[in-house]
Amino acid sequence: MTNVEIMKIGIDIRSLMDCQYSGVSLYALNLVRGILKLDKKNTYKLYYNSFENISGRLPEFKYENVEVVNTGYPNKVFNYIMQKGAGQPKLDQLLDVDLFFMPHLNFASFSEKCKKIITIHDLSFVRYKEFFSVRKNIWHWFLNIKKTLKEFDVIVAVSENTKRDIVEFCNIDEKMVKVIYSGVDKKFRVINERDKLKAIKEKYKLPDKFILYLGNLEPRKNIEGLIEAFDLLKDLNYSLVIAGGKGWRYEKIFRTFEKAKNKNRIQFLDYVSECDKVCLYNLASLFVFPSFYEGFGFPPLEALACGTPVITSNSSSLTEVVRDGAVLVNPYNINEIALAMEAVLKDVDLQKKLIDRGLDIISRFSWDKTFREYLKIFQNF
Repeated sequence: MTNVEIMKIGIDIRSLMDCQYSGVSLYALNLVRGILKLDKKNTYKLYYNSFENISGRLPEFKYENVEVVNTGYPNKVFNYIMQKGAGQPKLDQLLDVDLFFMPHLNFASFSEKCKKIITIHDLSFVRYKEFFSVRKNIWHWFLNIKKTLKEFDVIVAVSENTKRDIVEFCNIDEKMVKVIYSGVDKKFRVINERDKLKAIKEKYKLPDKFILYLGNLEPRKNIEGLIEAFDLLKDLNYSLVIAGGKGWRYEKIFRTFEKAKNKNRIQFLDYVSECDKVCLYNLASLFVFPSFYEGFGFPPLEALACGTPVITSNSSSLTEVVRDGAVLVNPYNINEIALAMEAVLKDVDLQKKLIDRGLDIISRFSWDKTFREYLKIFQNF
């Protein structure tokens, strides 16, 4: 494919079928919208599969060169019997496209002539099976990532850490893996409009001073460790606000909460909309994200962009993306997390230093750059 030819490109948007967007689904939405906004030359077919009519909850893509296609099969039949078992239908032939892009790992089969690109966000399900439910581990086993990745022409990793994992665990030539950092949406910023902040504070009945965690409730995020560390804080003048939808195996989080001596200062908000997130970050005195493993790590960067001091883990991709813009701790060491929280909350100079560094680091993460790097890959076929 040369740069002057018009390409027919298929994109898998099955991650946009989620009722509540987080991590991967937000990434896919930003990425697809950005690519379509930039590329008016090539034609795109956005593909999803649903037996039920879910078109009303899918985002709109109103572009002349874009068509949204639903294959309409029951998902279990389509994934396990048709795609995994029979290898039919070939998605590129079904959509009549030359190139197919998958912004997330999923069941898919293609003809040999199709050029294929996939984005891998993390290999947590390979490294830490214990963090996932039995159902999710079975799903990942059927996907067989080691075999699947060898079928793609280009693999995009969202961080150098994810690239290393792909090379190590899947025995992939590192030349096949290209790192493209995600962007941080410009809506995440320092907000000075007091009325806007006051409205969100009243909406969620937030305390005056609080430590914030924002992300899904699941074992990998180490929320139990955060609650236990919060219980160790001395001269407690802060509350802990935990915002995020329930993922899987979250029951232990609530058991830990029930046993906490300071449970009256812990507040759960459940899933928070994208527009409200910005104010939450701005209202927080401190953002703490002690995850055991991340492929990239949006929440710490979003908090930095909002001018909030951040504590996060010294593991996986987190050190790579936040660099010296956050206090890094061992997520397995509860005392270390607690001491870091006390140190930041008591030291105004440290807070200012972290805020200044964080805002400087955010300038490296541009969605526009991300979109253009993907388009460059498309055009090189």
